[in-house]
Amino acid sequence: MIVFVKKFRSFLLNASIAPKWAVLALDIFISCFSILLAFGLRFNFDWQHILEEQLYKNILIVFIINTTLFYLFRTYQGIIRYSGTQEAYKSVWAIFYSFFILLVINVALGASHLNQVSPISVLFIYFFITSFSLYGYRLLVKNFYKSQSSGNDTIHVVIYGAQHNGTLLKKTIEETSNYEFKVIAFFDKPEAGVVGKTIDHVQVFPFSSAGTIFKEWKIKTLFFAKTDFELEEKNEIVDFCLSQGIKVMNIPPMNDWIHGHLNINQLREVNIEELLGRTPINLYNQHVIDHLRDKKILITGAAGSIGSELARQIAAVYPAALIICDQTESGLYELEYELQQKFKLGNALKVFLGDIKDEYAMNSMFSRFLPQVVFHAAAYKHVPMMENHPSEAIRNNVLGTKVLADLSEIYGVERFLFVSTDKAINPSNVMGASKRIAEIYCQSIQTRESPPHWDSGIIQMVGKPKRTKFITTRFGNVLGSNGSVIPRFKEQIAKGGPVTITHPDIIRYFMTIPESCSLVLEAITMGNGGEIFLFDMGEPVKILDLAKKMIQLSGLVPGKDIELRFTGLRPGEKLFEELLNKEEEVIPTHNKKILIAKVIEYDFDQVSKNIDYLIGLSLKNQDEDVVKQMKRIVPEYISNNSIYESIDGERIASSSLYSALSGM
Repeated sequence: MIVFVKKFRSFLLNASIAPKWAVLALDIFISCFSILLAFGLRFNFDWQHILEEQLYKNILIVFIINTTLFYLFRTYQGIIRYSGTQEAYKSVWAIFYSFFILLVINVALGASHLNQVSPISVLFIYFFITSFSLYGYRLLVKNFYKSQSSGNDTIHVVIYGAQHNGTLLKKTIEETSNYEFKVIAFFDKPEAGVVGKTIDHVQVFPFSSAGTIFKEWKIKTLFFAKTDFELEEKNEIVDFCLSQGIKVMNIPPMNDWIHGHLNINQLREVNIEELLGRTPINLYNQHVIDHLRDKKILITGAAGSIGSELARQIAAVYPAALIICDQTESGLYELEYELQQKFKLGNALKVFLGDIKDEYAMNSMFSRFLPQVVFHAAAYKHVPMMENHPSEAIRNNVLGTKVLADLSEIYGVERFLFVSTDKAINPSNVMGASKRIAEIYCQSIQTRESPPHWDSGIIQMVGKPKRTKFITTRFGNVLGSNGSVIPRFKEQIAKGGPVTITHPDIIRYFMTIPESCSLVLEAITMGNGGEIFLFDMGEPVKILDLAKKMIQLSGLVPGKDIELRFTGLRPGEKLFEELLNKEEEVIPTHNKKILIAKVIEYDFDQVSKNIDYLIGLSLKNQDEDVVKQMKRIVPEYISNNSIYESIDGERIASSSLYSALSGM
C-alpha cells in the first residue's frame, strides 16, 4: 500500500498539466454529482422517491446550465496547481449563478401552478455541496503540489513589509517559482500594527528578531515589499543583511506592475543609488510651473546627464518653447525623440546642433528662437582629461559661458542659470578652476554699472529688454552621470574585477540627477541675480565603502570574489571636495536644503580683461601660460597631483606686471 501511494504521488508530481477539457469535464461531473447527492440528502437516500422527483431531468438541466456558465466564466483555464483564490472564486460564482437560475425557474413554475423542477431545499444543498467541492479540490491539488515541491532544495526567504504588497509578493515568488522559494517570515515595524499576527499562515516579526530567524532557517534572500522607506531604515536593513551574507531584492513601484500584476522577472537587486539618495526635497514646484510655463527656454548641454533631465522636467510644464542645444548629434536626436514621444510637444520643441564656443552659431540660435530663460549645463567635466588639455577646458568652459552670457544680455534674456560644480571651490585642478572663472564672469557681469548695448533690431524683436539676472548653482557628484564612479564600478564588478579605487581615504558627496535638477529649477525662481546657490549634500561617502557595498549587493565578497585595487590619485584629484571657499559665508533661504554662498564681488572691467587675455592664450594652445593666468585669476587654485604643481612654487608676476599683462 505504501509503495502504491509513493508511486501515485510520483505520478502526480511528474504528470503534465491537465488539458482544459479535462478540468471542464471534472467540474461538470462534480456539479451533476452534487445535484444527485443533494436529492439523496434531502430524501434520506430513498431512491424510489427520488426517481419520482424527476432526478434525470434535474441532472440534465444542471448539465446544460453549468456547462454554459463554466464556459462563460472560463473556470477551466487556470492551471490548478498554480491557481489562486481568484480562480477558485470564479468557480463559486458560476455555481451561484447556476443556483440562482434554477431558483428562478422553480419560482416561475410555482407561480404558474406547474410542477417545480426541484424542491427549493435541494437547490440550497446543491449550492453548498458544489461550491465546497469545486473550491476544495482546487485547494487540495494546489497544497499537494506545494507540499511535495517544498523539499531539501527549497530556498528559504523572508519579506520586509507585511501589508498588501507583501501578500502579493509572497504569492508571486512562491507560485511563479514552482515553490522553489518558500517565505518563512514577514518583517515589519512594530508601529505598523501587524507584528505578532499571521498573513497566509506566515507570522509577522519585528526586524529585531531577524538574526535568530536568519540563522535558524538559513535564509538566503530578503525581499522588500514596499518602496516608501526612510533611507536610514533601508540602509540599516541592507547593511545587516549584507553582514549575514543575505541577498536583498526590491519590488518595483505598483504603477510599474504589468496590468496590475507583479511578475517575478520585475524583482531586482537593491542598487547603490537607492542607498545613497536622500528623502526628496519639498520644493515649491508650483512656483516653477508658474515661472516657466509661458516662457521660451533654452538648455545647453541638453544631451548630457543634467541637461537631459532638465529638459524632461521642463517639458512636463509645457513651456511656450523648449530649445535644446548640444554639439552631440546622436544624443540630441535621441532626446528629441524621447521628448516628443512622451510629451507630444510638437512645434514647441526646437533643436539646435551647435558648439557653445561658436559665437556666430550661438548668435544665430538666439536671434532665431529669442529665449527668455537660459539653463547653461554644457561643460567639460572630466578632471584628468581637462588636466591634460587646459586650453580646451578654457575654450569650452570659460569662452563658451562668456559667449552665452554676453548674448543673453544682448538679447534681453530674463534669467541665465549657470550649472557649476563643487570642484570650483578651492580648486585643485584645471576643470574646477575653469568653472570658477566662469562663475566669476557670471557674477561680475551682473554687477557692472553700464547696461549692455541693445540695437534697434533687438528692441524691435523683444521690446525694451530688462537686465538679465545671472544665477549660479554648484553641484557635487551626480549619481549615474556620464563618467561617474558608480557606472564604472558596476562595469568592473560585472567583468569579475578588479574594482579600481584611486585612494583608500578618498570621499565624495553624492546627489541624484532629479535632486540636482530640482535645485536648478528652484534656483531659477529664487534668484535675483548674482547669487551662487549651494545644496545640502548630506553626509560624505567613502569611495572604498561604496565599492565594498556594491560588491556585496551583487552577492559577492570584497577581496575574495572581487579584488579591490588602489591606483593612486589621478591628475588634479584631491581626497575630498569642499562645500565653501575659505573666504565664503552662507545665507539661508526659505528652503533649509538650499543655501546662498556670499562670495567676493569682482569688478567687471578688470575681470573681462583678465578673461579675454586667458581666452587669447587658450586659442594659441599655450597650456602652461593658460594655467598660470588661471592661477592669477583664482589665487586659491592650488594644483594637486599635477604637472602644474611646480607653478605654485614660483613667485608669479608682481601686481604691476600682472596689470600690464592683463591689458595686452
